[in-house]
Amino acid sequence: MGKATNYEQLEQMFSPVPQDIDLAALDLNRVPNHLAVIMDGNGRWATAHGKNRAAGHRAGIKGVRALIRTSNDIGIRYLTIYSFSTENWSRPVSEVKTLMSLFAKTLATELDGLHEEQVRVMTIGDLSPLPNVTREVFEVATERTKNNPGMTLIIAVNYGSQLEIVHATKSIALKALKGEFNAEQIEALTPKDFSQWLYTAGIPDPDLLIRTSGEYRVSNFLLFQIAYSELYITQTLWPDFDKYELLRAVLSYQSRERRYGGV
Repeated sequence: MGKATNYEQLEQMFSPVPQDIDLAALDLNRVPNHLAVIMDGNGRWATAHGKNRAAGHRAGIKGVRALIRTSNDIGIRYLTIYSFSTENWSRPVSEVKTLMSLFAKTLATELDGLHEEQVRVMTIGDLSPLPNVTREVFEVATERTKNNPGMTLIIAVNYGSQLEIVHATKSIALKALKGEFNAEQIEALTPKDFSQWLYTAGIPDPDLLIRTSGEYRVSNFLLFQIAYSELYITQTLWPDFDKYELLRAVLSYQSRERRYGGV
């Protein structure tokens, strides 16, 4: 259908609307510019349904599709999804292999549609340890869509925010050692300056961070970037996340007053 621009289009996209959602209250001019999502709960969903963890991860793909499509439809410009953290390598080998295979198959399957919708795909994190096939699919998607003018989909894979900050600090220190930065320049560095050394350089900070499964932690995700992000925690497990869950989060976001430390 394309991006919604009025209430009638929203009704078509989301009908039938659950009773707890006031679709008329959704202001398409005030959706988050950048939405970040911690997709959590695949394993618990699998356990609750008497299935193995791999089945939970496969079921979670539906939630990813709904998130991307709905975010694009309502006009979100940047969407960052936490797909695989630097700590996730500690999971059982079979589970990691399943995830890497799912990344490759899913992105390869969805790429034509994403490109047609003019979505630009980016990754943040260190891709070098990924299996060749998985890494190549990410690289192909990034290259093919790099000039697309639509929503930017940022996939955080083998990503850890603490390492990102350490990496940025090391890069600045190395430039100083090479004489490319002097003491005065380093002393004058602002948070805005420092952000240009992060993986997300050039990308605005998230306005809204969603975490599913009811956990109240940010799990080493965009620690610098979410300093003033609004947080939305839902008990919904990731495979059950749908377009209506996203609407609830956006409506909650729009009901808040963002002060950025002011009055």
